[in-house]
Amino acid sequence: MAKISAKLVKELRDMTGVGMMDAKRALEHVEGDIDRAVDHLREKGLASAAKKADRIAAEGITASYADGNTAAIIELNSETDFVAKNEQFQTLAENIAKVVAENKPASMEEAMALEIDGQTVEHAIADAINVIGENISFRRFEILTKEDGDAFGEYVHMGGRIGVVTVIEGSTDEEVARDVAMHVAAINPQYVHRDQVPADVIEHEKSIQTEKALNEGKPENIVEKMITGRMNRFLAEMSLTEQPFVKDPDVTVAKYVENVGGNVKEFVRFEVGEGMERREEDFAAEVAKEMRK
Repeated sequence: MAKISAKLVKELRDMTGVGMMDAKRALEHVEGDIDRAVDHLREKGLASAAKKADRIAAEGITASYADGNTAAIIELNSETDFVAKNEQFQTLAENIAKVVAENKPASMEEAMALEIDGQTVEHAIADAINVIGENISFRRFEILTKEDGDAFGEYVHMGGRIGVVTVIEGSTDEEVARDVAMHVAAINPQYVHRDQVPADVIEHEKSIQTEKALNEGKPENIVEKMITGRMNRFLAEMSLTEQPFVKDPDVTVAKYVENVGGNVKEFVRFEVGEGMERREEDFAAEVAKEMRK
């Protein structure tokens, strides 16, 4: 068998857009002949999937799966919300979350090499692209762990557009853990505790509040007290444990969890497409384009 260099694999990937392992296998199959490798990928349908890779995939769903003391949450993207409701697409997301939780990959490359029903995640996505006809992208995942005496809470909102997994220490009450996940989905806290807020975030907010107070014409001795109060509110609003619990605003989230002998260890919240560029549809331009054909 011809030795396949990393440079040759990269060249084939650049030409076709397929994944690294598919490119390497194709080259091995044809003993390093890059032209035949392109034909081989086209014959398998992988190259046609790659043609869709430049399309923006900012819709999709989140999915989570808990297996013993390990849980995983993933985001799988599609081009349209319509495909995100497709049963095959949703099953693919669920299967990816399951194999990620069961195998705990350390990187996206490792995750893409995991197997679902005898084929890699990378290949399963390529197959789905060919069947569904849209670009599909496995964007990200997170893995959470717990001890035997702890609980995972899983919650999905808006058909999977928002997904949350929480870890509650010191209690096995999964209903409470799920309630906290529901709160995280609704309120979107940034941190578990205020001491996790980075110093630069605090300093930035403090400078804004200082300028704001001075612009209000308050004396400097009053300004300092105002800033202290406002920064306390700012940190409480960002911190999950200090927020009024969404189902009972008379208690904080921390107090709600303490009622069952637990405390919040961590959470992960994914919202589909956050931070991604979204395709802007211009209907008039589309009609004009069609009329010119």
